[in-house]
Amino acid sequence: MTPVFWRDVRLVPVHSAAPSDPVCLRVADGTIVAVGPDLGPEPGDRVIDAEGRWAIPGLWDQHVHLTQWAQTRTRLDVSDATDPTAAVEIVRAHLPSVPDGDWLFGFGFRLAGWEREPTVAELDAVTGDRPVVLTSGDAHTGWLNSAALSALGAPPSDGPLTEAPWFALMAEVVERNAAQDGGRAVADAIAQAASRGVVGIVDFEWAEPLAIWCERIAQGLDALWVRSAVYPEYLDDVIAAGLRTGSPVTPDGPVTVGPLKIISDGSLNTLTAFCHDPYGGGSDRGVQNHDRAALIELLTRAHGSGFRAAVHAIGDAAAHEALAAFAATGAVGSIEHAQLLTGLDIAEMARLGVTASVQPGHLLDDRDVTARLWADRADRCFRLRGLLDAGVTVAFGSDAPVSPLDPWWAMAAAVHRSADERAPWNPGEALSAAEAPAASVDGRDTLAVGSPADVVLLDRDPLTPVGDSAAVASHLRAVGVEATMRAGRLTHTAPSLA
Repeated sequence: MTPVFWRDVRLVPVHSAAPSDPVCLRVADGTIVAVGPDLGPEPGDRVIDAEGRWAIPGLWDQHVHLTQWAQTRTRLDVSDATDPTAAVEIVRAHLPSVPDGDWLFGFGFRLAGWEREPTVAELDAVTGDRPVVLTSGDAHTGWLNSAALSALGAPPSDGPLTEAPWFALMAEVVERNAAQDGGRAVADAIAQAASRGVVGIVDFEWAEPLAIWCERIAQGLDALWVRSAVYPEYLDDVIAAGLRTGSPVTPDGPVTVGPLKIISDGSLNTLTAFCHDPYGGGSDRGVQNHDRAALIELLTRAHGSGFRAAVHAIGDAAAHEALAAFAATGAVGSIEHAQLLTGLDIAEMARLGVTASVQPGHLLDDRDVTARLWADRADRCFRLRGLLDAGVTVAFGSDAPVSPLDPWWAMAAAVHRSADERAPWNPGEALSAAEAPAASVDGRDTLAVGSPADVVLLDRDPLTPVGDSAAVASHLRAVGVEATMRAGRLTHTAPSLA
């Protein structure tokens, strides 16, 4: 790999101080080997003149379903449908453009915002024998017509499938969608991620966790570091292969085995997040996919086999049970989402060293439904400030396709906590313009000698104060990524830097 010499770079002080004046960086063998104001390139170096642009450690998205994100970017968007009838009309209008023999895949509806539940019959009435699969915006529900249910070997249904029955079909849905688009969407999604400064992801895709990334690396899709999560149904096979969290998937590739992913409850928008108290106006507390005993059994296996655990817990009761399992087993890992938390459980997360893997973009999506369903506990949602102040490690992600795979969008949401003209939601839980990037760099420090050569070159200083939280958020969303480097190799270069 040709060494790279970055000239005239300003370093963003993430986690620790950085020189105030421009410096030069020299990168060799995937590592920053020199930093200083008076450096010069060595023979054979590729020289990049940054012209005073700002450099930050490479950004990570700690929670992605990459294949689904890639596919969703080309699926029929039904997110504007205000009820099932409107969604069916969107499908009806789009059907003539679908090639003969193809399935129709859509994405984005949200059950909690509808006054009634959709039916298979109304979808059948406009789609006939063409298979149609509509995935909800939180990915916890599938609304399929009879043709799709039959083709997937599922029993007939009167309405949408949520949680376990839907998850049982999701892997095959993803495979059929991939076969139909020829896999092109994944390459495009990876390139788009690099263009936003992303150098790494934790991939929670529903699939055999390792083979698919071996295939992608063989195809040259190696622009990202990837930690590929393992679901419980694959855990025995992965352990038998002698693998654990951190094990390389390919000898020289960027993919390693990630955590064991456990989905302990559902989601707010499907009314399946497991809560201490019933949802507003009803008696339903949500769904507990794994009780404490089951969680302890899974975390015991994971911990004993060298796996971190990533436990999906959106409701406060789900988070409480997950933390009890962490405490009982000594397992290490994260609560994924950590959307609704009690103060006592935040303190317990800090005591146990459990990471809060959060998706700030969700607070924009869930603001209105929270007001309807969790109005009595809205002040305990997305407690980013409370987590940091308690000493919990906070790591940002997107949960793409639920929110966009764009760390700048997530940072802006964490800082301003509003996406429209309304005042910020629970502004006391907002983070600063400095804290949001720090949650996005996988714990990396400011670029220095010995740092991995994961470098992102920006068109502005993301930490510059520019006014109130709305202005700061606007500033973050507008940050332009001029170049992205993973392990010393450029994965994105803007025309302005060419």
